[in-house]
Amino acid sequence: MFTGIIETLGEITNLETDGSNLHITVASSITNELKIDQSVAHNGVCLTVVALDGNKYTVTAIDETLQKTNLNDLSIGDEVNLERAMILGSRLDGHIVQGHVDQTGICTSINQKDGSWHFSFEYDASFNNPTIEKGSITIDGTSLTVVDSGKNTFTVAIIPYTYEHTRFKTYQIGTRVNLEFDVIGKYVAKLMQK
Repeated sequence: MFTGIIETLGEITNLETDGSNLHITVASSITNELKIDQSVAHNGVCLTVVALDGNKYTVTAIDETLQKTNLNDLSIGDEVNLERAMILGSRLDGHIVQGHVDQTGICTSINQKDGSWHFSFEYDASFNNPTIEKGSITIDGTSLTVVDSGKNTFTVAIIPYTYEHTRFKTYQIGTRVNLEFDVIGKYVAKLMQK
């Protein structure tokens, strides 16, 4: 369980294919605090630490994860948003994030708004994942509030701190991102379908 508040950025230092799995090695300022079997969200994808080596650690993504996320888009030198699992009893600064990506979306516009940015995204509506204005959405692991919501589109507003301390500063039109829709909203939508 995560909160969607990004702790730090990591740098991809190695990518190794093993059958249909991808071993991802990350250099990070939080590596010395990690342990084997610990869960860490990488661009919003919950992955298990399988190896530690100095300031680097390795996680493994299986084929199903690679098919549903943007992890296959990673290259050596890329930055990833990192968050360790939440501590029970701590403040929930973002919203309830499971680290289970529902689908990917594409950045369709970026507009600077006098000190902040509005990013718009489009996604495949056939998965029936809802957004609502002022509801929560997780983009590459970052907990955000939806500003505008359409059938298969939404917009979020990004403050300068979030822009500088997450992958948002690297986004361009066409960037593919991981989306985790609000878990409460998903349950409500499922109940309404019945």
